[in-house]
Amino acid sequence: MSESSASEPVGVILAVDPDRFAEVVEALRQAGLTVTGEQPILGTLSGTVAEDRIPALEVVDGVEAVDRERIIRLPPPDEPIQ
Repeated sequence: MSESSASEPVGVILAVDPDRFAEVVEALRQAGLTVTGEQPILGTLSGTVAEDRIPALEVVDGVEAVDRERIIRLPPPDEPIQ
């Protein structure tokens, strides 16, 4: 099995300095982030990035946290509690 030249994109959620939101978002785009949602008042945004680019996002000036997006699936409401 060979490694591909680019890793698969993963969803990320970032907390950034809300006072410099636009500037930090632009720097994140330059680092490889594809922005899918922005909440400038809260200082958060979501997006996708190649997994091997996550460290590049973490070192952008103004980034406070980078978390992988997690998907949690709940059973339908009519299912018994497990």
